[in-house]
Order: sequence, then structure tokens, then C-alpha cells
Amino acid sequence: MVFNQQQFEVALSEVGKHLSQQGIGMGNWENRSRDLKPGYLLKKNPSQPPAPSPQPPVVIPPRPVEEIPLHLFDTLPSTNQTLWELLNQGATAGSIVIAAQQTAGRGQWGRQWQSNVGGLYLSLALATNLPASNSAQLTLSGAWGIATALRHYGIPVFLKWPNDLLLKGRKLGGILTETRVRQGWIAQAVVGVGINWSNCVPESGINLQAFCEEELNVGVTSLEMLAAIVIQGLNFGYQSLSEQGMENLLPSYLELLDSQGRHITVDGNLGTIVGVTPTGDLRVSLNSTEAAVGEVTTSASLTEICLKPGTISLGYCQ
Repeated sequence: MVFNQQQFEVALSEVGKHLSQQGIGMGNWENRSRDLKPGYLLKKNPSQPPAPSPQPPVVIPPRPVEEIPLHLFDTLPSTNQTLWELLNQGATAGSIVIAAQQTAGRGQWGRQWQSNVGGLYLSLALATNLPASNSAQLTLSGAWGIATALRHYGIPVFLKWPNDLLLKGRKLGGILTETRVRQGWIAQAVVGVGINWSNCVPESGINLQAFCEEELNVGVTSLEMLAAIVIQGLNFGYQSLSEQGMENLLPSYLELLDSQGRHITVDGNLGTIVGVTPTGDLRVSLNSTEAAVGEVTTSASLTEICLKPGTISLGYCQ
């Protein structure tokens, strides 16, 4: 399958207009930033480490379609790896790498990501002044932005903590965020996105093209259009993070969290997922019981714990 750049550019423009009409576009960015250098999330002062500040990072709009540094490949080991190499050679924030397939795709925590021909494998370069401790916010806001954009095209996507996109309880895609940190702040980030389109998927996965063909009122018609929606969704997610902060964005994220209220077991204790912290940890309320001697009724107490990404796997519910 060959990714068509011309079709992508047309789709990117049309998707941008559609999402702007739905209230999640970037409509007022041009007037606010006419004199700013093009990019995505850029430092206020790139020559010096940013000072701690309660103010959110500056967000600058995406480049016009014809100026987007888009790099297309038939086969790559990893789009993230290639984009880092391009950044080392002088590529700028906003650069995009798309491959028809990956031979060494990676998921979270080094897990292998199946990247057969027919899927969307895309990486986007960002520059930001987020503290390193808030790096998970890039994944949370990016996943939420993509899900929100897809839902405006009739695809009922939900989120699986910390980085998966779900459709009908099965894995539609995932996000892998990698960062470079300087003096405790994120200087650069590469966000990799993999979404199943027409590629073969395991039993726990779902194919978006087949879903769109079966459902009515679903407007995603090509891989190029899907890529455009993902780019616009990422932009929207990072814009919302910058303008609102994660604390204010979190309620919208939790509305799409598939595992909210789900019962899980942690170290032998029964618990309930009650949310996610602004720094990306999973909030779990544990039920602990204490039985007294004799026939006294057992009492129960609740203790909330926070689990960091990678410490527990939630699996898939169908």
C-alpha cells in the first residue's frame, strides 16, 4: 500500500475545516500568532532552560499544509527512530514521518508492535517546556485529542490507560511518546502513533476500515484521511493541554476512559479504578477488610493507591 502525499494534503485541509466547524479546530490561531515562528509546541526562550512558572507552554499553530515537513517511507525499522535521526540532522518541530510498515515497531515498555502493511504508522516531533515529571501528559492529551477527533467522524473510540485507543472493547491503536530532557525539562519529544486500518490484527485488535464499511454515518474513507485526522487530533490535544492544563483537561479524558469503575486485583487485594492523576498515574481504590474474633461483622475500609504506567496491565474486555 502506497501512502499518497497529495491525497493526504487534501484530506488534511478538509479535515481541519470539518473539525473547526465542530469546535475542535485551530481556527483562531492564525490571528494570535501571525508573527511567531511556525511549529507545534515551542519553548518561549530556546536559548535558556525555562524557569518554573504557573503559566502553560506557548502553543504555536501547525504549518500550512504545503510547508509541513512530511517524510514518507515504504519500510522502516521504527518511525520514532527515524524521526529522532532526522532531528539530529536538523529537522524541526512539526516534522512528520509516516511508513507503510515497520520491521521493529515498539509499544510501551519495549513491547513489540505489529506493523504490517495497511496500518497507519506515524511519528510527530514536538518541542515543549513541560517538566520531565509531566511527560505522561503528552501521551494522555495526545490520545484524548485523537479519540475526540475520531468521534467527530462517527467512530466511538474510548481510551485504555495509559496509551491505547479502543473500539468496541478491542485495541484500535496505541501511542509511544519518547522525550529528551535537559535540566529537568522536556526539550524535545517524538510521539509515535500506530492505528489499525486495513492490516491484519490479533484477536484483541480491531480493523478500522472493516468497522467503517459495516457502520453507517462513518466518514473515514482512506488511510490518508485517517492520518489527517490523527494529526489534527494530536494538535488539538496539545493545544488543549497548553491552554487548559492537565488538571482542567482531565475530566474530559476521564469521560472516555474505558476502565473507569472497573474491578481489578492488585497484590491480591480487590480494587476499583476511580481515575487518573494529572501526572498519568492510575488511581485505584482498594477494599481492605478486617475480621474480628468471634461473630462480629467484618468491617471494610477503602484505601486509594496510585499505580505508575508499566506496573500493571489492564488487558482487554470484550
